[in-house]
Formats: sequence, C-alpha cells, structure tokens
Amino acid sequence: MSNINLRPAGECAFDAVSLGEVMLRLDPGERRIRTARRFEAWEGGGEYNVVRGLRRVFGLKTGVLTALVDNEIGRLIEDFVLQGGVDTSLIHWRESDGIGRTVRNGLNFTERGYGVRGAVGCSDRGNTAISQLAPQNIDFDHVFGELGVRWLHTGGIYAALSEQSAETVLAAVRAAKKHGTIVSYDLNYRPSLWKAVGGQEKAQRVNREIARYVDVMIGNEEDFTACLGFEIEGADENLTDLDHDSFAKMIEQVAQEYPNFQVIATTMRGVRSASSNDWGAIAWSRSEGFANAIQRDRLEILDRVGGGDSFASGLIYGLINGEPIQSAVDLGAAHGALAMTTPGDTSMATLKEVLKLAGGGNARVDR
Repeated sequence: MSNINLRPAGECAFDAVSLGEVMLRLDPGERRIRTARRFEAWEGGGEYNVVRGLRRVFGLKTGVLTALVDNEIGRLIEDFVLQGGVDTSLIHWRESDGIGRTVRNGLNFTERGYGVRGAVGCSDRGNTAISQLAPQNIDFDHVFGELGVRWLHTGGIYAALSEQSAETVLAAVRAAKKHGTIVSYDLNYRPSLWKAVGGQEKAQRVNREIARYVDVMIGNEEDFTACLGFEIEGADENLTDLDHDSFAKMIEQVAQEYPNFQVIATTMRGVRSASSNDWGAIAWSRSEGFANAIQRDRLEILDRVGGGDSFASGLIYGLINGEPIQSAVDLGAAHGALAMTTPGDTSMATLKEVLKLAGGGNARVDR
C-alpha cells in the first residue's frame, strides 16, 4: 500500500478540492474553428477536470477553488460546474467592469482533430480573474483548517498564468501541508503559457519550489524534463524514442531528489493519428515500487482533451480508497481511455464502466 496518510473523512467538508482556472470551452464538433458557424459549450480546466471526475464518476465530495467574473459568462460556467456536482462555495467572484478591460473569464476554442489532422486549441485567457487571484484573496487556513480538505489538486497550467498565480499555488500547497492535506500536482508543461512569464527557466524555478510540498506528482516525459530539469537516458531530443525502462530510470532519479514524493505517475501516449493512440501508464509508489497499467494499443479516440486529467482522477480515487498502486494506475488509465471516447474536457464515464475496463473488460454490449 502507498504511504498516503489522509485526514479522516468525518472531519473534512471536502474529499478533494482543485485550485486552477475553469474556462468556457467552445467546441465546433466535427468542423474547424476557422470555419465553424456554431459551437457547443462546455466547461473545462486542467485542475478542475480532476475534481469534476472525482465527483461525477467516483462519487466523492469535491469543490473548486477558482475565480470568475460575475457576469453572464461567469454564471454560465458556474452552472456547468453545478451540473457536475462540484461545490461552488469556494469560487472567488470579481465584479465586472462591463467590457472586460480589467478582468475577464477565460475562453478555450478546441477542435478535436481526426486522422492526420491533429487537435487544435486556441485559448483566450489573458487578464482572467483567476490569473489575478493573489494569496491574500483566499483564507487558506479557513479552507484547509476550519472546513477541512483531504486532498488538494493543482498544477502547472494554473501556475504559469501569471506571477500572482505561481505565488497563489505556493501559498495553497504550504497551507495544505500545514493542515495535513495531501497534495497532488500535474506538471502539465505548456510552452505557450510560460513564454510570456520567463520561459522554461522560470517554469523550472517555480515548479521545483512547488514540488517540495507535493505528495503525488503527475507528468509525462516532457513535463519532468522541462519543469524539473531531469534528463531521460536513451531518448532523442524530441522525446519520440522512449520506452518504459528509460522513463522508469528517470522516475527513480526524481524520487531520490524529492523524498516527499510518495507517488509518481505518468501516462504513456504514442500518437499514431489524432483518432488512434497507443495508451498506457506507469506509476511508482515509495512503498510498493513500479506498476504498469494495462496497455491499450491503437485506442480509438473521439476527443483527446482531458484524457490526462481523467487519468489523474482515477489514480487519485484509487489512492484515496487505499488501493495498491497497481489498482490505482489501472483505474486511472481506464478512466482516461473512457473519457477520450466522448466529447468535452470532462468525463461522461460511470464508475461501473471504469471498474469493468480497469479489470480487463471490453466494449461488448451490456444488456
């Protein structure tokens, strides 16, 4: 069993809380963004997607720590969050200036891709409410101490939004550790986000500091290299020629440098086309060692966005329930695979489906 010492559920208002941006996703369906005449609206965000899955699929009590502008778009995002069952009482509301000159809500235009045409994302998130949220705007002792949170999930996407967001992440993880909350962090390196705030050098400086407070670290091979500065032996410069053994060696180096990491996990994705990926995962536990998830080659994909977040929520669900690391990584990989069969950032899977697939089930008709 992994050395995850959770606070008792009875003394906490929340099983899990996320800290990060929630955007309005505008999806052109089978069309292109540049030629669309209509869009379907969803909510989504790298950190939020995890607690949404933990609530809607796995039945845990979750909340979202974020900031929104109090206008029609902000209230639409809130309505989506409410539909997912995630508690909205921790949302920090900012007054609208009427036109978005000083503060705004984030938009994310995403097309799914198909075959040789890859998925495309076009975010409009400058000067958003959450990017301006400073540590003093949140009473973290109230959230983690008085209310009580068993698990905090946040990540590198939010940390990259601004100087304030990086400071807010640090304040949050420090407060969480002070009150005995387990912290998970998804490195989620996005060069486009870090470019304006100091590039890869800044990403490493910020993420290395945050990493000192993390119990469960999640990321792919590029994340660990770009954000924490670890090199992968045997990989080419584009990290395209990578095997499980090479990555496992790097995880051992990471675990040695950060003794606070109790679990390290990553998805292993081989992209054959936008609609066909090889899909697997590795997890390492300080008490149990390595575990490989069931490998699914040529996995058919409808919408890849949110697959990694759904992996994280399945993994976290397993760890919260005290499952062995093998079961936890299989739950994560199964949930991520199912989430990519439906549109939108968030999962539409059921717990029954996740458990069936994690146990080696197939897609035969359930009658």
